[in-house]
Amino acid sequence: MLEETPGHIEGPSWSSAGRFKTFEEADGKRKELTANEDLQVKVKWMRKNDDFVVKTRTDPSVAEAAERVLRREEKKRRKAKLNKKRRKK
Repeated sequence: MLEETPGHIEGPSWSSAGRFKTFEEADGKRKELTANEDLQVKVKWMRKNDDFVVKTRTDPSVAEAAERVLRREEKKRRKAKLNKKRRKK
């Protein structure tokens, strides 16, 4: 029998921080951006344009924690609204 493996969970999407003609320029920008520990940074070579793109995204664990806080706040707001309606009756 085949074992079921947990599915891959996508993290936040990557956004471009800049385009550079040489890897050294892109690597310099990457090193500058890695000072922020909550940020993931990568250099990607774009074959079509023959240049390098620096891409960034928030760390998935940090993004998940922020999303959890937002969901909790939304839940509190909904409950408060529901309780307010119940008190009016």
